[in-house]
Amino acid sequence: MDSGDVAWVIAATALVMIMTPALGFFYGGLVRRKNLVSTIVQCLTIFALVSLVWALWGYTLALGPSFYGVIGNLSNFGLMNVGAQPNPGYSTTIPEILYFAFQLKFAAITPALIIGAFAERIRFKALLLYIVLWTTLIYVPIAHWNWGIGGWLKGLGVIDFAGGLVVHTSAGVSAVAAALVLGRREGLGSLDSRPNNVPYVILGASVLWFGWFGFNAGSALKADALAVNALVVTNLAAAASAMSWMFADWMKKGKPSAVGLSVGAVCGLVAITPASGYVGPMPAILIGLVAGLLCNQAAGWRARTALDDSLDVFACHGVGGIWGTLATGLFASKAINLAGPDGLVFGNPGLVGIQALACVVVAAFAFAGSYALLRLINRFIPLRISPAGESLGLDLFEFGEEAYASEAEERPHVAPSATSGRIPGVEFLPLNRGRIRTRPSKPRTAGPPSPRPPVPISLVRGPCVRPMRSLGRCRRATRGTGGPRRAPPKGRPPGAPGSRVRRPPSRSDGNRALGPG
Repeated sequence: MDSGDVAWVIAATALVMIMTPALGFFYGGLVRRKNLVSTIVQCLTIFALVSLVWALWGYTLALGPSFYGVIGNLSNFGLMNVGAQPNPGYSTTIPEILYFAFQLKFAAITPALIIGAFAERIRFKALLLYIVLWTTLIYVPIAHWNWGIGGWLKGLGVIDFAGGLVVHTSAGVSAVAAALVLGRREGLGSLDSRPNNVPYVILGASVLWFGWFGFNAGSALKADALAVNALVVTNLAAAASAMSWMFADWMKKGKPSAVGLSVGAVCGLVAITPASGYVGPMPAILIGLVAGLLCNQAAGWRARTALDDSLDVFACHGVGGIWGTLATGLFASKAINLAGPDGLVFGNPGLVGIQALACVVVAAFAFAGSYALLRLINRFIPLRISPAGESLGLDLFEFGEEAYASEAEERPHVAPSATSGRIPGVEFLPLNRGRIRTRPSKPRTAGPPSPRPPVPISLVRGPCVRPMRSLGRCRRATRGTGGPRRAPPKGRPPGAPGSRVRRPPSRSDGNRALGPG
């Protein structure tokens, strides 16, 4: 084993782990406010649930010894025989238990991508069952076909460095099946579909971008030049796609979009994923530029159809993953990866055909399997929440929690507004915040002046201050604090309503003018 390789893969594993909560913030910022908590919780729950599935039977079925190239056997069930020794089929320089941990993060984030398709309307317990079945019956076989020792697609010569097929194509196409089965959201045409928290979208995309360095560069499983190349091309493709999406929005809408920039970056990261270990910097920029435009057009097309893929999972991950897989067949070069083949540009047109075949196989299997699973689950557990629950929001309906405190509800730890009620146990002091000048309802006439308009009162919280029982008492109490004094209006004798009577100043401490206590 090599200690440098071990250290790098440990770091890459940690980087990929933070991508799942980052995805929660990315998706959470895009949904409506009443579904923010549920979206983030779904991502974290999926990570925890898939971690257990992967340890018990997922790893051995996906990456264990092959059974006719279709699925792994159960020799590593419950991580039996998986320990500190390397598995030469995958790496000779890191322990197999570390390879298990690294691949776990891929298995966990893949089903989390799908929740963007049925956001705001899926029942939580149905989601849990679907995730277990989808991971076992859809993700595991696809991972074995492409990455497992003896996998049949791998045997055909298909190359997928970090998951363009296994992760993104499978999740993107499954999202279409999920959107078809669950149907459109209630009252979709009348909804305000703007993101509820644009900073969350930007934050989520930024952390995803950061974590993707471990996702792609870590897939080299070594701290070598191939990992460095993967890191560089990952950044370039994301940057190119972010700019192309932003300028596409700019041309169509007249303004650039922060959300568009963020989504475009993610599309570029998706597209470079299968190619990051096989292409150089200039092809990576081209892949990113095309990915931003293709995914942007796919999202626009979807918006004109009846398909309610809520967060455009297919447009981003399905289209981006398929384009990246095909682009790998175009631009792959042995100069970058000696263990890989050349692509069409370097004299090997057959690789494009093999990559296209893999896209068709994976997409068809993921779509059919996901559609059948969801239909089956729906026979036993309703997939959708009730219309009333959908109107209320998943945060309250499913979890009884809110992302933000309600404005109408008092909370002791939140500073109240000037018109809110008292907080139990905290005294208040009404203060004059200035007069509101109102236009009189009729012209003034000669005679005694009319009473002045009432003085607005605000409730200022503070400890050790007794409540004032009248506005006059408040005025008398605050007269010694240095506040402004007004002379009585002309023609109004001292003591008349609205006049001010000068009193001796109180003691030096203004608060003592309020009396003891």
